[in-house]
Amino acid sequence: MANKLRLEGKVAVITGAASGIGEATARLFVEHGARVVIADIQDELGHQVVASIGTDKASYRHCDVTDEKQVEDAVAYAVEIYGTLDIMFSNAGTLGTLSSVLDMDMTVFDQTMTINARGSALAVKHAARVMVTEKIQGSIICTASVEAILAGAAPLAYVASKHAILGVVKAAARELGQHGIRVNCVSPYGIATPMVCKTFGGDAAPIEASICGNANLKGITLSTKHIAEAALFLASDESAYVSAHNLAVDGGLSSIMKLD
Repeated sequence: MANKLRLEGKVAVITGAASGIGEATARLFVEHGARVVIADIQDELGHQVVASIGTDKASYRHCDVTDEKQVEDAVAYAVEIYGTLDIMFSNAGTLGTLSSVLDMDMTVFDQTMTINARGSALAVKHAARVMVTEKIQGSIICTASVEAILAGAAPLAYVASKHAILGVVKAAARELGQHGIRVNCVSPYGIATPMVCKTFGGDAAPIEASICGNANLKGITLSTKHIAEAALFLASDESAYVSAHNLAVDGGLSSIMKLD
């Protein structure tokens, strides 16, 4: 049973899959028998990931999640080349720029909300259209954040956008549950991904050290693989009766009061 392929025969679209959490998830999904469309704006990285996974198991599609037509086309592309769509993992996102509330740039606020919240809503919409039409009891997953539970380490726009994703998931789960479609989100604690390092303007090692220093669960460093494993659970039949759930992968941080 340890070697069971948990996504055998499934087809997934993963946005933001050219690096970070999305890349790790694409690799893990393929390991478990899925075929994956890597949807991203980082074309060179995306093609490199596909080449390393294997073109028989993965393919790349340029997709800017702020453009509804591109999201719709990414979903249609998956159906065209693989024949179906069982899993949508809406993972593309941005941290925006670091600033105080007093200095907040509303253009950046709008951009962050558009990428994170609206992008997730578009992924849900177009994946659901295929699943409902084809009577596929699929799984839709969105990446939220521990910042959707506890605010503190990220800019206001990012925190607001991730709270919005929780709302998208709950509302969609209510309607799509009538079609047997599950909608959930995963909320990671901090990881020194390329996006995080770029936003905070530092190397991975010191950022990771800071994250670990503030963590509740000691003796382990959260990695993209841990989030990929959470997404795998939500994508697989092991979570067949789980919907409208926010799976926090945060070492208990969001449920525990720090007293020191």
